[in-house]
Amino acid sequence: MAEDNDNARRLFLSWVGAGAIAAGATARAQAPSVGNLPWQPARHSQDDWLDQLAGVHRSVVDTTTPAGFEAALLFVGNYFAANRNGYGLTDKDLAVVIVARHDSTPFAYTDSMWAKYGPSLALRSGFVDPAKKTPATNLYRQRLEGLITRGVHLAVCQMATRFLANTIANASGGKADDVYGELTANLLANAHMVPAGIVAVNRAQERGYSFAHAV
Repeated sequence: MAEDNDNARRLFLSWVGAGAIAAGATARAQAPSVGNLPWQPARHSQDDWLDQLAGVHRSVVDTTTPAGFEAALLFVGNYFAANRNGYGLTDKDLAVVIVARHDSTPFAYTDSMWAKYGPSLALRSGFVDPAKKTPATNLYRQRLEGLITRGVHLAVCQMATRFLANTIANASGGKADDVYGELTANLLANAHMVPAGIVAVNRAQERGYSFAHAV
């Protein structure tokens, strides 16, 4: 009789143990695990303009040099043409951002800034006018404005603009803050001043833009 009671007790304890193990396994399966959650990028209001561009396809083109900026104009033109001819898409189907940073930053400024500060802008960016003249206009403005009318936007590097403002102020004897105010007030249409061009490249990709680098 005692032996039967011992057997019953051992059987009961085995059931309890098995139940506890199963319950623990279920709890672990149901409890969220931070390490297993899919990564999601943080969102910042400064970047919301990227989501306001219409389009079923998104592309960001990064530029850092005058030659790269010129190449970007060609690539973006091809991007529109290929999507129209190969897919029957319209300009409104494409969201395109050109990043102007480092030495390509001045090409986001209007002709008035080039007329006033052309020598400093050209010298600092290493830009050489093909006509061997000191540039007094933004030589890429007309081509760029043609793309802007089709919906292209610009992300303009604030850090580079600050640096250019300091360079111009040192050359002219003016105040860097005043020059910076002029430059930011004279951006081409569809231009967005961003904290840094390299950050804009990152944020655009996090919001679904494919990346192209035009050097």
